Amino acid sequence: MVELFRMHFALVPLRRLGQAAGLLALALPVAACSSSLDSLGSFNPMNLFSGEKYETKIIPDTPPETLYNQGLVDIRTHNYDKATKKYAALEKQYTFSQWESKALLMETFTQYQNGNYDDAIGTAQRYIGRYAQAPDLDYVYYLEAMSYYNQIPDVTRDQDRARKAAVVFQQLIDKFPKSQYADDARYKLQVARDQLAGQDMMIGRYYLKQHNYTGAINRFRDVLANYQSTRHAQEALLRLEEAYLALGIVNEAQTAAAVLGHNFPDSPWYKDAYAKLQEGGYHPQEDPTSWISKVFHNVG
Repeated sequence: MVELFRMHFALVPLRRLGQAAGLLALALPVAACSSSLDSLGSFNPMNLFSGEKYETKIIPDTPPETLYNQGLVDIRTHNYDKATKKYAALEKQYTFSQWESKALLMETFTQYQNGNYDDAIGTAQRYIGRYAQAPDLDYVYYLEAMSYYNQIPDVTRDQDRARKAAVVFQQLIDKFPKSQYADDARYKLQVARDQLAGQDMMIGRYYLKQHNYTGAINRFRDVLANYQSTRHAQEALLRLEEAYLALGIVNEAQTAAAVLGHNFPDSPWYKDAYAKLQEGGYHPQEDPTSWISKVFHNVG
């Protein structure tokens, strides 16, 4: 294959002493010029530029196959930082060629493997933006989603990464339902959604203990509306029953218990909900006009 070369011109820097040399020459008496200049020795201002010239350097680009294969060698030795640099150079030197897409893909992979998740996210997004029809697009979506997923913190902290992971996993599933990464994406999407629901539950429980029943209801409602398929839906129904009983809104409390019993009859949460109603002389009874009934049955 014909090697590609690009001309790189590097100018050798010159000492910026020309103006000072001229002023020095004017300040000396004419008769004394020769002896004075001789006394300067090697610092003779008339010789400032002797031996220095503008130099043209030709720096050849490394052939793309060489950079690509060097990166593969670095990957085999788990030197992902070096591999990333190789693919970054390949992307830069061979923009708008087939090598750019290969470089971006491998750059995303090596950044991910090296734990540089934010860099991997940025590179993946560049790839997706430039190569919307690429055959490896599902894998790039997967790497982006996993880069968010691996940064999900515990439920007491901000869940922005969990939200973004859920969004990208869902995009992967919707765009590439038969991808080899789709099943794992579905599982991890559920984990991310469970994490988001867990934070809502944590805040809702806190509001419940503080007797902020309206605030608690809003949080538990969010769980049913957005994360109904998570394990937290059962507890959310029980906590809604508790909040509505505390407010004296019995029909909503009964509906929460009835929906819980209908969908999760063997759940320990339902046993607790049933017992709480019995203590007040009530029993589970679903009101089909209740928002709980509508939300639970209309949102999958």
